[in-house]
Amino acid sequence: QLVESGGGLVQAGGSLRLSCAASGFTIDDYAIGWFRQAPGKEREGVSCMSTYDGISYVKDSLKGRFTTSSDRARNTVYLQMNFLEPGDTAVYYCAATSGSYYVPLKEWEFHSWGQGTQVTVSS
Repeated sequence: QLVESGGGLVQAGGSLRLSCAASGFTIDDYAIGWFRQAPGKEREGVSCMSTYDGISYVKDSLKGRFTTSSDRARNTVYLQMNFLEPGDTAVYYCAATSGSYYVPLKEWEFHSWGQGTQVTVSS
């Protein structure tokens, strides 16, 4: 099971850190991805983190503002979002995939989706 937290309302230019806490499995055995879905738009892949090999991926257009990291002791993966823009407003989800993954991220490779956390960026 994956549970997201950390969303909220923030002004443009602000920061948020989202958490994705795993239970029932260890994140070392999976890659944990972040996706987001804005109103009226398709869900898109944001980032992915593999704690077992330290490899991470961030969507090109978000590099420089978004980073992903993990805390193995807490079995948690994070998405740090800086310099937020109104276009970042979306529901953010985390999900797990075993083994390798395609980039850009493909939803069908991921399972065990969390319930999502709302991020709203005001102008």
